[in-house]
Amino acid sequence: MISCFNAERNCEDFHTGTFEFKSYINGEMVTSTFIRNDSTEIEEFRGKVDTSSIRWINDCEYILKNLHPDGMAEEKAIHMKILTTSKDGYTFEYGQVGDPKKSRGSVTKISE
Repeated sequence: MISCFNAERNCEDFHTGTFEFKSYINGEMVTSTFIRNDSTEIEEFRGKVDTSSIRWINDCEYILKNLHPDGMAEEKAIHMKILTTSKDGYTFEYGQVGDPKKSRGSVTKISE
């Protein structure tokens, strides 16, 4: 079978801006907000602010490294891969660098 559908991937549209990520933690819906420029991401989650460096591998993949880790778990770099994009956001896959286990999420762009 041949598919006529190709997922939209306008990844460059999401290299910069302000974004919102919602997820469930212990049954509670929580929201993280982050501001990204081409090389830095500043995230606010539950009143805590973290800054990470960004190293783009290609237009749709980058490595996120916490600049001020709070323990061993935050020291490991995260590989992010944008899978599909839409007008307002994107779906992505992420996991620790070198770990085959991956998770997925969706982000909404709330401003340029």
